[in-house]
Amino acid sequence: MSEEKPRDQLAQRRENLKKLRMLGVDVYPQRFKRSHTISALAMDHGKRSGEELKEISPETVTSGRVLSIRSFGKANFLVIVGGGESIQVYIRTDSVSERDFSVFRLIDVGDHVGVSGRVFRTRTNELTIWASRFEFLAKCLEPLPEKWHGLTDVETRYRRRYLDLIVNSDARKVFETRSQVLATIRNFLDSRGYLEVETPMMHPIAGGAVARPFTTHHNALGLALYLRVAPELYLKRLVVGGLERVYELNRNFRNEGLSTRHNPEFTMLEFYEAYSDYQDLMALTEQLLGSVAQRVLGSETGVFGADTITYEPPFSRLKLRDIVRDMASQRLGRLVTEEELRERSSAAELANRLDVPFPDGAGAGRITQAIFEMECEDSLVQPTFVYDFPTEVSPLSRQKDDDPDTVERFELFIGRMEIANAFSELNDPIEQRRRFEEQTRNKCDNDGEVPAIDEDYIRSLECGLPPTGGEGIGIDRLVMLLTNSSSIRDVILFPVMRPKTVE
Repeated sequence: MSEEKPRDQLAQRRENLKKLRMLGVDVYPQRFKRSHTISALAMDHGKRSGEELKEISPETVTSGRVLSIRSFGKANFLVIVGGGESIQVYIRTDSVSERDFSVFRLIDVGDHVGVSGRVFRTRTNELTIWASRFEFLAKCLEPLPEKWHGLTDVETRYRRRYLDLIVNSDARKVFETRSQVLATIRNFLDSRGYLEVETPMMHPIAGGAVARPFTTHHNALGLALYLRVAPELYLKRLVVGGLERVYELNRNFRNEGLSTRHNPEFTMLEFYEAYSDYQDLMALTEQLLGSVAQRVLGSETGVFGADTITYEPPFSRLKLRDIVRDMASQRLGRLVTEEELRERSSAAELANRLDVPFPDGAGAGRITQAIFEMECEDSLVQPTFVYDFPTEVSPLSRQKDDDPDTVERFELFIGRMEIANAFSELNDPIEQRRRFEEQTRNKCDNDGEVPAIDEDYIRSLECGLPPTGGEGIGIDRLVMLLTNSSSIRDVILFPVMRPKTVE
């Protein structure tokens, strides 16, 4: 490759495009019929020796993007890529037509080409196509990042994912793994009698989770709408309607901050099973994540950062107040009791001594959760179910029969991240209305992030929701774990980015 400056390279590529057209080449042809993909060639012949290939002399017609070019007079080599695999192409002046060789002389790294020829191995044992025909398929007018340096600028990788996928094989593997995760989840749930459904993405009421929504407007109806923050209330309506096992894999939208673990648009799995509770969902979740890990990692053990994560059941189970109590006792050098976490004044005193901020008007339950989030989450590396949350922070969860201040809810933590949230669903319409009204009265969050009361949802509960367990799993974070990706943007093809002026 030459040492031309990028601007000179741009000019040279346009000049090569012009010369191709002067040769009568259709530089953007309509189609190209191939007999094999590069991936198929690698699968069919990747393990064959040179002698075996010589004996069967397989012919092929394939295509791909040019990754590198080496010329030695009459003998020339290309490497073309496609489908995550690559193959070498051998081009000689005496093996292709004069026109085809003239076309070859005008290609640049990044161009798409078609090749016909015989598959063999070179003296260096490279799987190679000895070209008998060479066709031009599409021009790459912009120089690609050099293969040996790759695309290392993180912001460019996110903004121009197409370049990232071209030059970074690891990026492609991440999104192939993501696809495998989704397929495995679907197969797992389908085999257990779950029905995949689709619920509205635009809601008249922002509900199903405490989060700030994106707002929009329907012109024809003159109606304010919200991009959904969660599909929960619609999915439970379906359980009321008799669909006893349902799930949805789709996008949620929350108009909140960005971080390595948060993107305003993210993918969630939510599923609901009638006649089950949160204990049943713990067992199901262990089986599900074990199956996913086995499928994409080949075992129930993976690496995330500096930690080795084991997805083999059973996962640890810890009560939320027990974790907070034990941490506070250790930090403060005295025995902290659970009763202190249940009283507002003593919980607030503990939070102040631990330097944990909490919203004005927060009760003991919300303060306890704030302490947990700030002081305890980072200790949860191996898969751990944290269960039995305060009722105050769980408006859609069923209370424990012997403890009305606590609900049957768990969150699953892996690699110091919350991966799942589940509970035995509250199915008492009178209690649900009371919780909604209390939540609205006690707006503890800034910017009015408490959802409005969904009267139709309460009406559906009045038709009878059977005992039901429901769960949401964050797909993006799960893929982060399984691909050892440090940022959520690494596992979303097109993450939200601040607009940048095109240079």
